[in-house]
Amino acid sequence: MIKIQDLEFEAFIDREAINDRIGEIGYELTKKYKDENPIFLGMLSGAFVFMADIIRAFDGDCEVTFVKYYSYDGVKSTGKLNEVIGVDDSIRGRTVILIEDIVDTGNTLHEFLPKVFAKEPKTVEVVSLLVKPSALQHDITVHQTGFEIEDVFVVGYGLDYNGLGRNLQAIYRKRD
Repeated sequence: MIKIQDLEFEAFIDREAINDRIGEIGYELTKKYKDENPIFLGMLSGAFVFMADIIRAFDGDCEVTFVKYYSYDGVKSTGKLNEVIGVDDSIRGRTVILIEDIVDTGNTLHEFLPKVFAKEPKTVEVVSLLVKPSALQHDITVHQTGFEIEDVFVVGYGLDYNGLGRNLQAIYRKRD
C-alpha cells in the first residue's frame, strides 16, 4: 500500500508484467513498421514513461514527437480537452504510432484523432498502456493494448494523481 496526498493505493500491475507486455508490443510494432521509419507520437504527460520503453523495444529507425492535452482534475475527467502542445505538420504522409497512457472514456482520443487525421498521415496506430472498456463512451480503436482494466483510478508508471506518482515503477489502484 502507498499513500499519495489524501488517497491510498494498492499494488495492481507489477513492473515485470509491464516489461513483458512492452516486449510483446514492441515485437508486434517492429514486425509491422520496421522499414517505415515511423513517428512515435506521445501524449504528454502520462505516456512519456510507456513511450520511452516502447521505443526502446522497437527494433528499427523511428522518430519521436509529443503533444500535450489534459482533461483530468484530481481523479475525475473534466470532460473538456485542453490543448497545451498541438500536433504539427511533421506527420504528413508518415506512419504514426500514437502512444497513450490510458484510454478510459475515450474523450481525449475522440477529440484528438480528427486533429491527427487532418494532418494527412499515411496511417495511424493507437497504442495504449491501459484501456478501461467499461468506461468507454466512444467507439475508439486501440490497436495495441497493454492491459484491459476495470473502471478504477490508477497511478504509477507515468500516470498521476494531482501530478504525483508518475515515478512509481508499477501501477497501483485506488483503494475503496
